[in-house]
Amino acid sequence: MSERHRTASLQRLVDLRGREVERLGADMSARQATRNRYAANLARLEQLYAGSGATGAPPRHAGADARISVSLSMNCASYKQAVMRMAAAHRVDLSLFEADMAVARRALLAAARRSVALGQVLARQRDNALKVKSSREQKRQDDIALQTWHRGRK
Repeated sequence: MSERHRTASLQRLVDLRGREVERLGADMSARQATRNRYAANLARLEQLYAGSGATGAPPRHAGADARISVSLSMNCASYKQAVMRMAAAHRVDLSLFEADMAVARRALLAAARRSVALGQVLARQRDNALKVKSSREQKRQDDIALQTWHRGRK
């Protein structure tokens, strides 16, 4: 395989790895946005059940009639428990999603490392090719100078 062909192949591989990193980065950004939505929804759910009274009813003013019906009280309590269960389920979903994000983050870092390593290999190969080319050019110049010197001595 010629040097030019090896360099072109390696360049294509570097480009592919770079696209993989970009794709994984975009996926990670989308995951972060989803995670933020999870957290915002969880905060809203917590506000919902924290904002209701012990029975699930909204807190009453000091001068208001403190009596509420038993059925209303039970309904409010059931509502508050349902919201608390939903928030707990949401917390579990969020923790699972964050664990999945950690795996995706490690995959992104590994892909970035591979891309950088291939970029360094490509740079070294180009440097070596440039040195070989420069060495050949110097040898050619030296041969021409030697021939010119020999002609001048005759």
